[in-house]
Amino acid sequence: MGLVTDYGKPLLENDLDSDPLRQFAAWFGEAGAAGVREPQAAALATASTDGVPSVRMVLVKAFDERGFVFFSDYASRKGRELAVNPRAALLFHWDPLGRQVRIEGPVERTSADESAAYIRTRPRSSQVSALASPQSQTIESRDELERRVADLELRYAGSELPMPSSWGGFRLTPEALEFWQQRHDRLHDRLSFRRAGEGWRVERLAP
Repeated sequence: MGLVTDYGKPLLENDLDSDPLRQFAAWFGEAGAAGVREPQAAALATASTDGVPSVRMVLVKAFDERGFVFFSDYASRKGRELAVNPRAALLFHWDPLGRQVRIEGPVERTSADESAAYIRTRPRSSQVSALASPQSQTIESRDELERRVADLELRYAGSELPMPSSWGGFRLTPEALEFWQQRHDRLHDRLSFRRAGEGWRVERLAP
């Protein structure tokens, strides 16, 4: 096994933005500039009411002071788990920079208008797939899925596709964010933001 890379960029309290969303935006921009292929990709962790966890990769399509937005089928496993246990964690990992950001908080659905506006920006083939796929349900074969796609393309040829009835967005409102910077000798930098009234409390965590 090789030695851990020293990225030579310490994460110090004086360098942090006092607003963790602005700090995230700065790191997100640096990840894109460093050539990270999909800096918006994040691992999303959810859990059932009895504590059974599940995790998968999602694409975070927007973030602002209100939170982090991703889209999925509400009938999928993550959708069902968020319906009964509406809390989640996101983890962004930007390997070329030796950085991670972990975000935790409550999750709610976006408005129907926001979901509809987003799906109209997707390629038509992606819209067809969202209609055709009963996400997380058992299907007989890939052929079945491809038949559904072909049927939908024929049925709606030349016309606008309907909005999938069980599809839409989620918004995670951050209550805690941790910024992790890889350093040499395992002495990584970890700085944590937690909600404290109207502001944020910043703490350094041991690696």
